[in-house]
Amino acid sequence: MSLATVAVLQDVSAVASPRTGGGIRAVRGELTVPLSMRHAGARVLRLRYELVGVEAAPVVLVAGGISAHRHLAANPVFGEKGWAEGLVGPTRALDPQRRRLLGFDFIGADGDVDVPIDTADQADAIAALLDALHIEQLHGFVGYSYGALVGLQLAIRHPQRLARLIAVSGAHRPHPYASAWRALQRRAVALGQLQCAETHGLALARQFAMLSYRTPEEFGERFDAAPEVVNGRVRVAAEDYLDAAGAQYVARTRVNAYLRLSESIDLHRIEPATVAVPTLVVAVEGDRLVPLSDLVALVEGLGPRGSLRVLRSPYGHDAFLKETDRIDAILANALRLPGETA
Repeated sequence: MSLATVAVLQDVSAVASPRTGGGIRAVRGELTVPLSMRHAGARVLRLRYELVGVEAAPVVLVAGGISAHRHLAANPVFGEKGWAEGLVGPTRALDPQRRRLLGFDFIGADGDVDVPIDTADQADAIAALLDALHIEQLHGFVGYSYGALVGLQLAIRHPQRLARLIAVSGAHRPHPYASAWRALQRRAVALGQLQCAETHGLALARQFAMLSYRTPEEFGERFDAAPEVVNGRVRVAAEDYLDAAGAQYVARTRVNAYLRLSESIDLHRIEPATVAVPTLVVAVEGDRLVPLSDLVALVEGLGPRGSLRVLRSPYGHDAFLKETDRIDAILANALRLPGETA
């Protein structure tokens, strides 16, 4: 089944006025994509995207963790807050006045795909999307967490479609410790389903995940308070934060989407030597899900195509969402065009 056979179902677009957006064009669309999935055979899937920027600018695809989506940041056309709000905007490396920014919803993010989803499937869907949008090559692919895994697959399966990859907190394989965390999270969802309370199970899974995303150092700073006795039960200082995180996640995520994308992380395996484009790997010292040692191994396997930057941050795996200035400085250098100043 040809990846080039893509039908445009929807194309909602607008052009910002010079007063509000300096000619920035924002387009949202939805495609049907025939895809041969690695673990589920031939499927016809929907792929949703958003493309924002000045028409002639080079295109950078930005992909985040499994809860990220196509809307990166508020723009003059689509004003709602995006998941990468601190990383996109004027003066940033990801400035829609200088780059066209492409975001997409991962396959399975709508919860309608109830089969195993491989990162290779995501990469093939991106290639089909680029065909439909007549984008021959990406100036760069910036992937955070799960997005980094997808970027690695794209650099293996469709290396001609990207000039460079920036892979932040994503390795060539999942660490067994991290896979064990995710397995328990999925069991929490299953327990909720058995009790006819799957959203409670999903909220608990998200609360477990927050402990793996962040570090003991951050919790020590934020929640170093004595527990309280509430209605005869002991309640520790971090519980309000965890409850809020669970509630927010349940409000925007379908259970099946979480389960299948969580599994997709654990299915991910690539051989670093087969990555065929220049790749900058960004590691966070203290990341409990993607240890520095795994990212060093990835860079060693990449050989002359790989380079490494290491950040130290109390935010652990979530550093890319919190250390926006430091990440931006790395991106500014990695995505700079010949003759372009910072």
